[in-house]
Amino acid sequence: MGVGTENMDSRRKAFIESGGKAGEEEDASISTSDFMLKVKEPAGQSGSPHPDRGTWGRRVEFILASVGYAVGLGNIWRFPYLCYRSGAGAFLIPYFIMLFLCGVPLLFMEFAVGQYTRLGPVLALAKMCPLLKGVGLSTVVISFVLCTYYNVLMAWALYYLFHSFRSTLPWQSCNSTWNIPQNCSSGFPGNATHLQSASQQFFDHKLLEKTGGIDQPGSMRWELFGVLLLAWVIVYLCIFKGVKSTGKVVYFTATFPYLILTALLINNVQLPGAKNGILYFVTPVWSKLLDVQVWVNAAAQIFNSIGIGFGSMMSLASYNKFNNNILRDTLIVSLANSATSILAGFVIFSAIGYMAHLHNLPVDDIATDGPGLVFVVYPEVFSTMPVSQLWAFLFFLMLLCLGLDSQFAMVEVMVTCVMDGFGPRLLRVLKRKEFVVLVVCFVGFLFGLPDITQGGIFVFQLMDHYTAVVSLMFLAFFEVVAVCWIFGVGRISKMVTKMLGKPPNIFFRVCWMVFSPTLVMCILISSIVHYKPARYGKTYTYPAWAEGVGWFISLISIIWIPLGAVHTLSYSKGTLMQVRHTVQSTATWLEELKSYGWLVSGNQKLSRYLLSI
Repeated sequence: MGVGTENMDSRRKAFIESGGKAGEEEDASISTSDFMLKVKEPAGQSGSPHPDRGTWGRRVEFILASVGYAVGLGNIWRFPYLCYRSGAGAFLIPYFIMLFLCGVPLLFMEFAVGQYTRLGPVLALAKMCPLLKGVGLSTVVISFVLCTYYNVLMAWALYYLFHSFRSTLPWQSCNSTWNIPQNCSSGFPGNATHLQSASQQFFDHKLLEKTGGIDQPGSMRWELFGVLLLAWVIVYLCIFKGVKSTGKVVYFTATFPYLILTALLINNVQLPGAKNGILYFVTPVWSKLLDVQVWVNAAAQIFNSIGIGFGSMMSLASYNKFNNNILRDTLIVSLANSATSILAGFVIFSAIGYMAHLHNLPVDDIATDGPGLVFVVYPEVFSTMPVSQLWAFLFFLMLLCLGLDSQFAMVEVMVTCVMDGFGPRLLRVLKRKEFVVLVVCFVGFLFGLPDITQGGIFVFQLMDHYTAVVSLMFLAFFEVVAVCWIFGVGRISKMVTKMLGKPPNIFFRVCWMVFSPTLVMCILISSIVHYKPARYGKTYTYPAWAEGVGWFISLISIIWIPLGAVHTLSYSKGTLMQVRHTVQSTATWLEELKSYGWLVSGNQKLSRYLLSI
């Protein structure tokens, strides 16, 4: 692999050679944290080995960006349904246990790595564990693949948003040109499988113009082409200045959804039947706690919701100041994410209870998850509410904000990787970082085009299944192994000590060493044992060649892990039994500093301490 390694080495040597003399002239009684800051801060820069790397203007901007990334569409359409199916209120017990044994420690770990190294996941993980340096590149690849189709959801939200301005919501009746009157129902069809709701037909026949399968791609949906382009323009305008522009945007995008969720909850609980829906959501089924799969589901939900393994949290933290209190930020982000999921559950199931009451159907017939919840069920809910256009507009604006925050972070991973590895070369050609961001966004737009053809929904579902379900758990497992076991809990603790002035407590060290890796391994094994081929809806199964494409998509994101290991072993001196230096990355880096004369003779005691890391 080795992406950007040679460039990094040359820049680091140039910095060391130019900084050695200045170091000799300064006071020899330099403190440990001051020394580490000088290792990372060339003169005249704001805490970064790269001239163009910025920092968050205020700590709250980092918190809002991290909360915005963690709180995404999955909190709205995945958690409530999973909670309901996994024991309702009883599910919260394994959920919070997994949050504190897996989610919080691993988020703290990613924040620590990003803030300490001030690098994106590719170079940071390559320095920490060269043997598994491919993990860093894999996080970038999986984030980029995800962001190419995730922005399609933003295009759908924009499409619905624009249609909310009509005097009558277009998914409200069966009298439109795209409807099939003979099997269209103005409400929910219940067990009548031959009927579709008006909102379902709007989604299938108006938004998607869906064909019969992935082998029938059809033509380009030019309306979706336009809104997808608009979605990428919005993303670009929000991140083209780096954290300076993103830090300002998140003040709105990360807080506005909470206002809408609160307003929806206040409105929904006053509707008839809302109480029954909420009771379905919270009434505990204690027998479910004996089901191992419920515990695995809780761990997987925590893992996927916070976003461990995508490299985004690491990239966001790399723009922090060196001594930022990441422990406090970890707790804020984790608890805000979980609180939002629970709030969304009350909002969603109060509305579902209302619809069940209105159509005299069981809640089971309406409760669902995934895109169908926010683009089919909830639009149907709005059509029965007073001032339906206003509620629809606010809801889809909220979805847009939730999605954009997550999209910012995923695109930022790619930009950080490119700038860390190829920054000086690219800037010689493109002149400004803004043009680098533009190229990244344009490539993401091009890769999203297959998802907006008439058969694009089948491509979308295939990519989501093999990227967010299959690849992620393999990647997450190797990231935890690389950082917690190979790099070592001792070194992580010393990194945290240098940044915060005190070591992490015994709880975090035990979680990093035992609980978190074990839980990730259990999720991975469960994912393999309970693997199911991708499906769309309840009836459509993908042909064999499409399954092969899905596995190829999965492979291109994780193949870098073994390739990186082979590259390291091939180019390392000695036999296979003499690869200890492939995991002694910090000591190697500091030895290099010493060889260039940066560690001055007046600091030999400090030098020995640092080289012991």
